[in-house]
Amino acid sequence: MLYLQSGGEVRPIDLAREHGISTQAVRNYENAGFIPRAQRTHSGYRVYTDVHAAALRAYLSLVAAYGHESGGQIMVDLNDSRIDHALETLDRGHQLLLRDRSTLKTVKAATMHLDREPTADLDRHRAASYYSIGDLARRLDLTPAALRNWEDAGILTPHRDPATGHRIYRADDVRDAELAHLLRRGGYLLDDIATVTTEVRTVGGTSALNEALDTWQHKLTARGLAMLTAAAHLADYVDLMRTSHPDVD
Repeated sequence: MLYLQSGGEVRPIDLAREHGISTQAVRNYENAGFIPRAQRTHSGYRVYTDVHAAALRAYLSLVAAYGHESGGQIMVDLNDSRIDHALETLDRGHQLLLRDRSTLKTVKAATMHLDREPTADLDRHRAASYYSIGDLARRLDLTPAALRNWEDAGILTPHRDPATGHRIYRADDVRDAELAHLLRRGGYLLDDIATVTTEVRTVGGTSALNEALDTWQHKLTARGLAMLTAAAHLADYVDLMRTSHPDVD
């Protein structure tokens, strides 16, 4: 663990007040390795500097962008001179955000597809109130076995004809099957698709899902902006760290 000092001494209370936290929290972050170890006076008091102030800004902004675990790991790695490990954690965070954006884009496209006017073929089956497993398999150009696998995975929840025990796929089941078909072609795993179709059923259809997707979009935007803020604070800290301790790579 590095002991870094720089030009200006900063009181612990000032470090804490900047972020609305307690001085004990600052000490806890130091003990956890999220900010550098402070030098001590002869009487045992900690001496914090502008380097510690920059480290604290970086850590708290990383928590907002990447979460407590990743944010803490990044700072521990930096303070232990493992900058490449820290950068790998940052890279994984960006990869996850990109994956979430891709998933959101795919689901939005799928719900737009499902919100379109039904085809004449679907209208005819709606008049009869249901699809058989063979009807739905032909509609999606799949095998009945594939639909049964989707049911086992929780993607589809068809009803059963009380007289024959055969599967009955109603309009909402067809919607879920079409959404699953699109996501499957996009390379998504069955467990992930089941999560999406379960959400559609829970919120009551694609209209309510669209509201959830808008909320998801806002969260992804906020996370991306938080990453920009974290990057700026982190760059400031790394610059001060290298100035204060030139042998840090």
